[in-house]
Amino acid sequence: MLRALIISLVALTATTAQAQDRRPSHCIAIADAAPGVQYLHKASWTAPIAEFSVRLQYIAHASFLIQTAGGLNAVTDFTGFIGSTRMIPDVVTMNHAHSTHWTANPDPAIPHVLPGWGETFGAGVDHHLDLGEMLVRNVSTDIRSEWSGQEPNGNSIFVFEVAGLCIGHLGHLHHVPNDAQFAALGRLDVVMAPVDGGMTLSLPEMIQTLKRLKSSVVIPMHWFSGFALDAFLVGISDEFAVVRTGGSSIEVSLRTLPDRPTVMVLEPEWLRDPAE
Repeated sequence: MLRALIISLVALTATTAQAQDRRPSHCIAIADAAPGVQYLHKASWTAPIAEFSVRLQYIAHASFLIQTAGGLNAVTDFTGFIGSTRMIPDVVTMNHAHSTHWTANPDPAIPHVLPGWGETFGAGVDHHLDLGEMLVRNVSTDIRSEWSGQEPNGNSIFVFEVAGLCIGHLGHLHHVPNDAQFAALGRLDVVMAPVDGGMTLSLPEMIQTLKRLKSSVVIPMHWFSGFALDAFLVGISDEFAVVRTGGSSIEVSLRTLPDRPTVMVLEPEWLRDPAE
């Protein structure tokens, strides 16, 4: 009995110490988004990034390049191809609802490859990658599965904490997050949201989710036609401003978050290295 108690105490101490080693999420700790005084602006993905800013480049489908002022590059829903570039991302995230959101053969030169699902069916996964300038974590959600009807914890909403911002990528979201999942996400200043209206959430459910998140900037993704995108913009325009940027990238910082929640429409564009 005493031996079992000692083993339990040792295990609890080890688990607590491991949790304390993690850098805490400021997105969960801070409830209110900072007020914005300036506006977002478009920028080339190869240009220098202003201090305390982050660049978001819409690549294709659900893939975005997230760049920091210190030179870190992260790609969401990585499929193995991001364009005609020699750039190797520092971290890639993936979801496996469809092959257009992941690859079984990521370049071994990529330092950090983060799948949004666990090694066994329904197990989920827990990522907490601290790169100093950027913290990458995930919140698991369920997805529909062609084999069993549903795969628990088969999708991940990835959160990138950088430059004081909390940036969320909803992945291939198949259900409105529950209260515990919303709490685990915390504050999201910027969110990339699928707006196809059927393969992921229905448009009313996606709009419901975004209105609860109350992010300062929403970037639509995973739209297959102008019709789906336009329907989303009409549905959300009662509470969100809508801006069609005409470009594929923006830079954002805590100083430049808009005062009113705003949908920023980016046009997808593959990455291309500048001509030498």
